[in-house]
Amino acid sequence: MTDSSKAAIVTGAARGIGHAIVQRLLRAGWRVLAADIDEAAVHSAANQMNAEAGAVCAHRLDVKDPASISAAVETAVSAFGQLNVLINNAGIMDRAPFLEMTEPFWHHVLDTNLTGTFLTSQAAAQQMVAQGMGGRIVNVASNSGIFGGRGRAAYGASKAGIINLTQTMAIELAEHDILVNAVAPGPTKTGDHIPDEPWPTVKARMPLARFGRPEEIANVAYFLASDECSFTTGHVWCADGGYTIAGIMEG
Repeated sequence: MTDSSKAAIVTGAARGIGHAIVQRLLRAGWRVLAADIDEAAVHSAANQMNAEAGAVCAHRLDVKDPASISAAVETAVSAFGQLNVLINNAGIMDRAPFLEMTEPFWHHVLDTNLTGTFLTSQAAAQQMVAQGMGGRIVNVASNSGIFGGRGRAAYGASKAGIINLTQTMAIELAEHDILVNAVAPGPTKTGDHIPDEPWPTVKARMPLARFGRPEEIANVAYFLASDECSFTTGHVWCADGGYTIAGIMEG
């Protein structure tokens, strides 16, 4: 099977990084189920993409709901004949002070980001194992899962969990020729609600000193999902302008 014949599911595909990932896969000739909990938005996004007929299929998906996940996998297999790649991008970034964080807030973030990644990955991996052709799973983590951040107790814990989940999945799925990796974006301008320049405290810690663009994260996700990534599994690629590795920047 050539790389251009692959079929993928991308979650959180209606906007931002997920939308850019779908576009990147389509440019490579892939067929994509663009899934998002916002049904109207994902259908609108899919309709705006310049794709060959049948190359992209919009689908409503709630990653917290196992039945919704099963339906998405079944839809992808029905539309494309197979499922080769899953890219787990769906997630929420919300903040609350640790001392004021409520249990419902905590569970909402963890259930969406971490449990959603687990449930979707398990369903997709089961399909890939049944097909017997191997596959790729790419999880979108964050550099907030590598170090702490104010107001990010729930978000950071969810992304740290995704990183460990990536490593564990990579070990257990290797025997099925399923490679599992993660991309960890740093500050990325995903919409007009984000300023053009990073906040001074952020910019001071970034060697590249600018926001990332969604398409830059998408390029990394594409590599990790492609056949060109053939001897790397269980790793986290920090696409963050050097944010994660920066120490003392003065002197």
